[in-house]
Amino acid sequence: MARSLSIIGFLALAIGLLWIGQGTGAIRWPPSSFMVNQLSWAGYGAVLCAIGLILIWLGNR
Repeated sequence: MARSLSIIGFLALAIGLLWIGQGTGAIRWPPSSFMVNQLSWAGYGAVLCAIGLILIWLGNR
C-alpha cells in the first residue's frame, strides 16, 4: 500500500508541475494545448502538487 501511494504521489507531482508550467506559459507543449497561458491551470497544478506531496509523505511514513 505504501509503495502505491508513493507512485501515485510522484505521478500527481509530475502532472501538477506540467500543469503549472503550461498555465504560466513556461512550457508550450503541445503548442495547441488549451492550457497554455491559462493561470487557472497553474492553480490546479499547485493543488495537484500539494496532493502529490501529501501522498508521497504518507507512503514514506
